[in-house]
Amino acid sequence: MPQPKFEKILCIRADNMGDVIMASPAIRALKETFGSHITLLTSRAGSLICKNLDCLDDTIVTDLPWVRSDGCDGSELVALTGELRQRNFDAAVIFTVYSQTSFPAAMLAFMAGIPVRVAYARENPYQLLTHWVPDPEPFEEITHQVERDLSLVAKLGAGTADDHLLLRVNDAEKHSFRQKLGEIGMDTAQPYLLFHPGVSEQKREYPVEYWIGAGRLLAREYYGLPILVSGSGGEKRLADTIAEGIGEPAVSVAGMLSLGEFISLIEGARCVVSVNTATIHIAAATQTPVVVLYAQTNPQHTPWKSPHLILPFSVPEHLKSTNSIIRYVSDQLYATHIPYPDPAEIFIAAGHFLG
Repeated sequence: MPQPKFEKILCIRADNMGDVIMASPAIRALKETFGSHITLLTSRAGSLICKNLDCLDDTIVTDLPWVRSDGCDGSELVALTGELRQRNFDAAVIFTVYSQTSFPAAMLAFMAGIPVRVAYARENPYQLLTHWVPDPEPFEEITHQVERDLSLVAKLGAGTADDHLLLRVNDAEKHSFRQKLGEIGMDTAQPYLLFHPGVSEQKREYPVEYWIGAGRLLAREYYGLPILVSGSGGEKRLADTIAEGIGEPAVSVAGMLSLGEFISLIEGARCVVSVNTATIHIAAATQTPVVVLYAQTNPQHTPWKSPHLILPFSVPEHLKSTNSIIRYVSDQLYATHIPYPDPAEIFIAAGHFLG
């Protein structure tokens, strides 16, 4: 059977940065298989990582109303539909987690006249999807998000020999990162440990006093090894508090770095300790060892094909999702309460990588 020709493919992943990173092997498979021009429709949060992905040729940035964001209004959605129609895409590939529906994005692609539309769905999509992939998750199986996305594009015949996460950083940002380390008094050849405490959702938070306790244990054992505490500008107060609580040799670098510089920061670390957020997927891409303080929300989102240790903890009952699919997984996999990992557990886990 001749291979279909998809000169222009629209990929839709309207969520956060980590979701876009995990979808990138599947997007790369589309590009490698069909030689297509790939455009990603994503959120403002997801778009931040796009310039670091070689598999993308173009990006459309819109906060869609069916994902967690401020969202766009009806007139903006109508305008977006018109823009997509004008671009004459040959196919639309809609990536989701198992607790999401693909139907709003499928309707968008349908109204934009995109002739091939592929996505997972539990209900019969009828004309909304030309390639309906019945969703077995989470009731029959649960796979890693990277595997889920690769299985989806395989329905179009796409595949790749390298399914690792890959990110690029330009030389200018690598240089500016080293300069900024020097400005805080660090030798750029000096090894360091990285803490990343910031989260996008309250249910993933790990207590500040535990971060401080773990940092003090590690500072005492690995004397002279700097502990850098990272975060966005909005997380500066959190990072500063933790660094000050640990004391020497901890330094807050929150709000100092561009995203490319932040990737370089992760790549240069001996070990990263982080909550389950985009940071752990960047660490997977740079093959940096990571200890993940993993709030039990979605088992699909552990670091992919990279050195890591998971320290799980339960989500407080009042912060659990009301989504029935997420509730089902929680009841099946996370019924036993797991307290926050003790600082000593972080010390032991990080020591596994620090030697």
